[in-house]
Amino acid sequence: MNQEREHNHSESFVRGAVLLGISGIFVKILGAFFKIPLGNILGPEGMSYYVSAYPIYNFFIVLATAGLPTALAKILSEQRALGNYRNMDKTFKSGMMLMTSIGLAGALFMYFGAEFLVAGIKNPQAIYSFKALAPAIFLVSILAVFRGYFQGFQHMKPFAISQIIEQLGRVIVGYGLAVALLQTSTALSAAGATFGATSGAFAGLIVILFMYRKFRKKNNDHFDLQSSGEVSSSSELIKRIVLIAVPITLGAAVMPLMNTIDVVLVMNRLNDIGIVEQANDLYGMLVGYAATLVNLPQVVTAAIQISIVPAIAGLYVRKNEIDLKKTIQSGVRMALIVSLPATAGLVVLARPIMELLYPRQIEHAATTGTILSILGFGVVFLGLFQVTTGILQGLSLQNRPAINLAMGAVSKIMLTYILVGIPSINIYGAAFSSVVAYAVAATLNVLTLKRRANVVFDVRQVLLKPLLSVVVMSMVVLLIYHGSNVFLPGKFATVISIGIGIIAYFFMLFYTKTLVEEDFNMLPGGKKLRKINERFFDKK
Repeated sequence: MNQEREHNHSESFVRGAVLLGISGIFVKILGAFFKIPLGNILGPEGMSYYVSAYPIYNFFIVLATAGLPTALAKILSEQRALGNYRNMDKTFKSGMMLMTSIGLAGALFMYFGAEFLVAGIKNPQAIYSFKALAPAIFLVSILAVFRGYFQGFQHMKPFAISQIIEQLGRVIVGYGLAVALLQTSTALSAAGATFGATSGAFAGLIVILFMYRKFRKKNNDHFDLQSSGEVSSSSELIKRIVLIAVPITLGAAVMPLMNTIDVVLVMNRLNDIGIVEQANDLYGMLVGYAATLVNLPQVVTAAIQISIVPAIAGLYVRKNEIDLKKTIQSGVRMALIVSLPATAGLVVLARPIMELLYPRQIEHAATTGTILSILGFGVVFLGLFQVTTGILQGLSLQNRPAINLAMGAVSKIMLTYILVGIPSINIYGAAFSSVVAYAVAATLNVLTLKRRANVVFDVRQVLLKPLLSVVVMSMVVLLIYHGSNVFLPGKFATVISIGIGIIAYFFMLFYTKTLVEEDFNMLPGGKKLRKINERFFDKK
């Protein structure tokens, strides 16, 4: 068993992160392909019915998915590290009881309270969308428990596959029903689109339930033979799940709250300095265009966060300090390897990227590009914050990230009020304050790690080598872009420079030995990567 545990420590963390990262990107792409044609079918009126149900739905989904899977994964990983498999089963059942109750209450509230809710938002035709979406709350709540269970075993394949199946079901059924019901009424067509979320959750649940039964059938005898330790009561386990999940959920609520305050603050401050007619346009450029791109890289760092929690929790409970510190350093290094090039790309190619993605908004490319070039610096801090949050959660310090992010949010509110109120800065102040918020939260997380976990980071390996690789990549990108832009259309120059920049970055990762032997053992396709490294970069 010890060998099996160490194997999981050394390999499952990064493998799981890569798997979840790939599935997360695929899910994002599917979502984009769903919303764009859906908007064309439903039109503004239909889209208002479609989106009206989601704020209430998202509230319950945050309750179900923000804290509970992580809390379950942490507890289960600790119990697994101690060989207490009977307690793992009890924890799983306790989590299921808790989430079934929350999910059922949320679903019933949304379905039977639909008439009251649509009256409150003055959108009575959205009632069908509310009712169509209500069962998804119950299904996603149960789905979250199974995902937390597999996360606790650092077995991310069911997590990733269920995500993809859920999104596929949502897209296929939602789009199909929207088209089929369009001739009946726009309201029913929108409800058909929202029912896609319910269908997708059901499909994802069926798949992960099948994988759970297969997993248990394969490992039941092993669990019974290896199990040790006392079995806790259901009330004790539910209490512990709640104590861990609540601070994580509150931390997840900080960002939406910060964004809500931000919209009010930015719009009012723009009006204060006489920018009235352009206020909506400027805020749309900030949130609708630039912030959307900044949020894309966090799909990968969020995957690292999900994968690292059980790895850290298992090592921490076994008091394996050597491997614990090694895994913490590996997690932070992976966060920087992913987020540093994303930051550089968004900063140095901000305007060309905007012109490439939004050709119909060329007149706004200069302003939007400047916003993106500022906001792009936040990617590295956001990625670092996410991964260090996962590490702190694994170390039973789940309160700290929420507090640190709240402090970052306070700094953002203060800076936004001051900077947006300066006419020469205006909307750019909101972008800068967001970067500062992420920087404050990430820095406080790292300081907490150093103080509470006594981690001394290898600055050369963790920071300087990835940073050097990114600097070289940026120089190559700028050289290729400006060189090819002379004889190629801007869009082609942008695409070519991005492609060559990616190749240059990976070359530098090998050349600077940023990727080490342990990475080749952990990454999918590691044997091929090792052969490339030995042939071209590690000749003896």
